[in-house]
Amino acid sequence: MGVLLIGSGDFPMSPADVVRTLAGQGSPADSLIVNQIRLPRVVTGLAVGAALGLAGAIFQSLVRNPLGSPDILGFSQGAATGVLAMIVLVGGGSAAVASGAAAGGLATGVLVYAVAGRSGAHGQRLILVGIGVAAILTGVNGYLLTQASITDAARAVLWLTGSLDGRDWSDSAPLLVALAVLGPLVLVGCGRALRMLEMGDDAAHGLGVPIERARLIMLAAAVLLTSLAAAAAGPVAFVALTAPQLARRLTRTAGPNLLPATCMGAALLVAADWVAQRAFPGHQLPVGVVTGLLGGGYLVWLLVTERKTGRI
Repeated sequence: MGVLLIGSGDFPMSPADVVRTLAGQGSPADSLIVNQIRLPRVVTGLAVGAALGLAGAIFQSLVRNPLGSPDILGFSQGAATGVLAMIVLVGGGSAAVASGAAAGGLATGVLVYAVAGRSGAHGQRLILVGIGVAAILTGVNGYLLTQASITDAARAVLWLTGSLDGRDWSDSAPLLVALAVLGPLVLVGCGRALRMLEMGDDAAHGLGVPIERARLIMLAAAVLLTSLAAAAAGPVAFVALTAPQLARRLTRTAGPNLLPATCMGAALLVAADWVAQRAFPGHQLPVGVVTGLLGGGYLVWLLVTERKTGRI
């Protein structure tokens, strides 16, 4: 999918030409288009999708509910608050935006965890607290936009929609580093603990899982991945909600399905970006518009399904 996306556009290239250029054997024009323009966008899309898919799988497993998602729990809005503060109040570049997103997301995580309490760090209470915090932060973000200059407000609104336009290596670098560090930590180091926690705290404790420490590590990792994904491409909606559920249906296996959810998130985002670029010839949509339309429909279907089964 990534090779096809790199090769499509106003200057189309065959998959063979793309691979040849990536191997350093393309013409100077092909090298400029592939390595400097299209490749950073595709890599950013893959990294953002992978981070959101992994974070969504962690949240849904911890709260034991398919509605557990950083979009709903308020962490995406917290990262957005941090980024807007940097854009509107400081006017910083990529490093400032990344640090603002991380600070905003982590601060929101601490707030949600403190309000929910240790006994409520999973299940319905965490979801309800997250929804309330998300509503508050949405109002804060709207206020920050009213305080911005026209130029900064336009930049912030485009970022809030979720877009991969004009992304370069500096935008994706913090997220790629986080994936390289946190990915193995979660997939290898915490995967077993997460599977045990899905069976309940008593069962996990009986199997020797340090419940509070494991939960805090995974929550912090998921919040940080969500925040840096938002810094790279904006708060792209619903990927973290849909990717784990689609991965679970495709694999037909129980458990958190962390690696399948990661791959599914990456595939979903680059596919959505391809649709965003091709849906209306001559006009490119922000990728967040496509994920919002598709994910919103999925959320309605999920709520109807959960109501029929009596879970909500």
